[in-house]
Amino acid sequence: MSAVPTPPPTAALSTEAASPSAAGGRASKSSFGAESTMSLLVESLKDRLLFAVPKKGRLMEKTLELLAGADIKYNRAHRLDVALVQNHPIALVFLPAADIPRFVALGSVALGITGQDVIAESTHAEQITELLPLGFGKCSLQVQVPVTGPIQTLEGLSGGRIATSFEVLAAELFNGKEGVDAKTGKKTKVEYVGGSVEAACALGMADGIVDLVESGDTMRAAGLHAIHTLMKSEAVLITSRTPHPTVTPDLAPLIPLIKSRFAGFLASKKYVYASYNIKRESLPKAMKITPGRRAATVSPLDEEGWVAVSAMIEKKEVAKVMDDLEKSGAEDILIFALDNCRVGV
Repeated sequence: MSAVPTPPPTAALSTEAASPSAAGGRASKSSFGAESTMSLLVESLKDRLLFAVPKKGRLMEKTLELLAGADIKYNRAHRLDVALVQNHPIALVFLPAADIPRFVALGSVALGITGQDVIAESTHAEQITELLPLGFGKCSLQVQVPVTGPIQTLEGLSGGRIATSFEVLAAELFNGKEGVDAKTGKKTKVEYVGGSVEAACALGMADGIVDLVESGDTMRAAGLHAIHTLMKSEAVLITSRTPHPTVTPDLAPLIPLIKSRFAGFLASKKYVYASYNIKRESLPKAMKITPGRRAATVSPLDEEGWVAVSAMIEKKEVAKVMDDLEKSGAEDILIFALDNCRVGV
């Protein structure tokens, strides 16, 4: 792999002014200025792989933790939306999560992290390959109505008013490709609301809403409940199905490397390493308790009729697994935390 290049003077660009959210526009509608800025970045950072990551919001904190776990080291200057990675020829580009699918689909950046809901809303899903589910940012995009309201079905909302920040997906659900509900022949009015969507019904702006639900606390506090789920979503690592020419043979190996490191770090957070000794005659029962992520490792002990077993088990199941192993006759049961690992993807 080539050496990390010296940062060019134009690398320290900010997309703050060019991003739609900074300009007060909708995050899902990227401005020409943002695209022009991105073109300049691509031109000035040809020797680096451009990796778009969320600059704020619900995905940013977990993404930064993931980058640290993958040993991607960088310094980000205050208010600058480009950070040069110190130990790899990579440049991180901090963008609104809603803009990332567009830039990845166009090949302006090689990799990105964003939510599946954002990809679906962007209309660029067919141009994007999901490389790895990341296990955070999990939520559901749901149709919600007032609990005590007269409308409690999708059919009841047909021809009514829907408030949402997911205009594309909501319009597809209610009006389809023909622009009207196929069952009722009515056109449902889908109106964009950028924030506090859950208040739209109480304010008389809408008969129902389409919004993301994580814990459901906000929905219930607003007196709403879900009547339909459009999709479930989580953060994903994505790339374009048509790689940009700037992804040179020297840079291309970075993509599977990053994917492998992410998968390993995520596995280390999900699993622990279990080790125990057990009589061979009791091994079949123990194998059902600790089958391992792929398979358990079994080694003979010096003592006749005994074996040592090691396997990865889910962290959330540790106490129960240890109890069940003890009941099956296992001894010397040890649990080891994993700082990191590689699992093969």
